[in-house]
Amino acid sequence: MPWPVDPARYAAYLSITAVMVVTPGPANLFAIATGATRGRGAVLAAVAGMNLANVVWYAAAGLGLGALALAFPQVFRLLAFAGAAYVAWLGLRALLAAWRGGVAHEAHAAAPTRRRPALIDGLIVQGSNPKALLFTTAVLPPFIDPARPLAPQMVLFAAAGIAGDLVAMTAYGFGGAALARRMEEPAFRRGFGVFTGLLLLAAASLIALRG
Repeated sequence: MPWPVDPARYAAYLSITAVMVVTPGPANLFAIATGATRGRGAVLAAVAGMNLANVVWYAAAGLGLGALALAFPQVFRLLAFAGAAYVAWLGLRALLAAWRGGVAHEAHAAAPTRRRPALIDGLIVQGSNPKALLFTTAVLPPFIDPARPLAPQMVLFAAAGIAGDLVAMTAYGFGGAALARRMEEPAFRRGFGVFTGLLLLAAASLIALRG
């Protein structure tokens, strides 16, 4: 029984995917910020949300997203700018909390309901991430073998990409959560709130510039 994908192409795809998933981008920066301000539970929720968006990106790629992006590029630019504005708002909110010295208090107050917002935040961030659009419309297509059925290929490509993102995003997020253990110190809390805000603003800038 022949492989659903060409082994040589798939090996090359895995190599490129491994490099791309570990490269800091909007999603990984967002994972760090989430871990730092909300903890590991929120990291897992945010990572789940971002990879739900990845499923949509891969499904859309299989349905001809590349052709749609070429025909209506302005729609995808607007989507990217909307996502950038949302992430920037999260960053500004973190800076404001740091200015008021209330980062830890806000995190504690949000604890009972923060899992669901983290999932939604992750979905929005990755759903508007131009890096995901670039990957599914420019990086992925050359690895698809037109002589083989498309659906099995897309399943294997998506499985590898999402698995890599799950590992990388979680590792970045847990790294941010490890730093949050010092949040009980007022001076560290304020400085870390500034760091988190700037991190989110950097992620917003990457989304906007790549859009």
